[in-house]
Amino acid sequence: MSAVDTIKQTVTANDVVLFMKGTKTMPQCGFSSRVAGVLNYMGVEFADVNVLADEDIRQGIKEYSDWPTIPQLYVKGEFVGGCDIITEMTLSGELDQLLEKSGISFDKAAADKIRETNA
Repeated sequence: MSAVDTIKQTVTANDVVLFMKGTKTMPQCGFSSRVAGVLNYMGVEFADVNVLADEDIRQGIKEYSDWPTIPQLYVKGEFVGGCDIITEMTLSGELDQLLEKSGISFDKAAADKIRETNA
């Protein structure tokens, strides 16, 4: 199976997927740590894919999404964005809306606390 096939299967088989450097419990870059931290804090169940473990996946995800950087967040098979976009969406409440619309459970109070802390 090609890297693109593996990526496509992962993205479709999981409601929320984060392609990142490291894992959700041990991120290996600041940007990956920020996005995983937001998702973990908000109680979002997500699959993590460590792109450092497989060079084909690391390059393949950039081609798959036509997005040059890692991390990359997917919700219900759709590419949402990288660290800056997820940060902005979290602070504006757009991430809450996307998760709600997609039927993904999360801790609304935790999301509100992130915004309150960063106001």
